[in-house]
Amino acid sequence: MIHVDGERAARESPFGDTVAHGFLTLSLLPAMLASALSMVDMKMGLNYGLNRVRFPGPVPVNSRVRGRLTLASVEDLADGGAQLTWGVVVEREGSDKPVCVAEFLMRRYG
Repeated sequence: MIHVDGERAARESPFGDTVAHGFLTLSLLPAMLASALSMVDMKMGLNYGLNRVRFPGPVPVNSRVRGRLTLASVEDLADGGAQLTWGVVVEREGSDKPVCVAEFLMRRYG
């Protein structure tokens, strides 16, 4: 398996080494968002889901990644909250190709 077996990954993987699971990279999105901004007057925020998730490039073990987040839309909800759609691009240091591209949905309640 290319995620945990270094010898097998070096022998069989097109990447030549072990790589992180795409879903591990995806799981970093809430922490990236929280470290990038602070929402005032928010009592509760919920991870609502994802749209259009792709993993165009690998994340070799020990790579450094960063997320670029762009607020794409805000929709008022009938229950008084708001749904925020974030465009996310996760980049790997030293690569021109992103490692994850997604729309990240969150709900905000004040």
